[in-house]
Amino acid sequence: MIILTGGAGFIGSCFLWKLNSEGIKDILVVDHLDESEKWKNLAGKKYYDYIQKEDFFNAVVHRQVPKPEAIVHLGACSSTTFTDANYYIKNNYEYSKVMALWAFELGIPFIYASSAATYGNGEAGYADDISKLNTLSPLNMYGYSKHMFDLWLLNNKYINKAAGIKYFNVFGPNEYHKGDMRSVICKNYDDVAQKGIIKLFKSYRNEYADGGQKRDFVYVKDVVDAMFFLLNDPDKTGIFNLGTGKARTWNDIAKAMFASAGKKENIEYIDMPDYLPPKYQYFTEAKMDNLRNAGYKKPFMELEDSVKDYCGYLKNKSYL
Repeated sequence: MIILTGGAGFIGSCFLWKLNSEGIKDILVVDHLDESEKWKNLAGKKYYDYIQKEDFFNAVVHRQVPKPEAIVHLGACSSTTFTDANYYIKNNYEYSKVMALWAFELGIPFIYASSAATYGNGEAGYADDISKLNTLSPLNMYGYSKHMFDLWLLNNKYINKAAGIKYFNVFGPNEYHKGDMRSVICKNYDDVAQKGIIKLFKSYRNEYADGGQKRDFVYVKDVVDAMFFLLNDPDKTGIFNLGTGKARTWNDIAKAMFASAGKKENIEYIDMPDYLPPKYQYFTEAKMDNLRNAGYKKPFMELEDSVKDYCGYLKNKSYL
């Protein structure tokens, strides 16, 4: 049995799809299904049971869960704009510690979601080098909660008992329920396809043109392939960046969307909300040394190809 927390979420449900495609169905899915339509991410998937995260947490604390083969812990509050620090601490930090200690007690693989948000504005670079963890300064509480857990593992000498994945800008099917945290592609597809227009944020730094801000955009199908590679080799531990290693602009995203929709390029640049500029990352680019050195050789899809593939799902609002 594999325990998959956050299994109804965006990346979690795509990883569940990947496990199913590899013939794996003995999976306990943990999540928090509420009034959103996140449940649709589970439709058609194969798993042996589902449990709400609060009930699962209590069952783990009282050691009432059968021993799994591995824990893939993706469950977290992933909003970068939520302001309740106490919730982040309980949900992203304390919950993760309990899951990790249980996995270490059982001697089973523990894969967990960290985040590229831990790198902040990139002053300390984007290398997944554990010796540099203490130099990172996240720009928001989400990133800091993930950073706290990375540091907890490091300081308690658990870092080589776990595989932490620092996801960069992941996009793809199954993110429909995420509201404001959906990718720009998901949020703007209908406007591009039906109205022939997309709105992007203006730049507030001279070195970046409007829409010229750069991120490491990575397709979720590539992400789950890399995750499956790590799951299959529990000796691969430490911190692993998961991006493409190649930063692209928001304008590149927009152009790929127009090309996929067969529309003429029409980009409107708008002001950022007042709260956003101090927390905004103008550049991210994963250094992929750890994953490549671990033996993962598969190339990542080019941005234009992955956007085209994703737009095929968005056209019909279909799921993985």
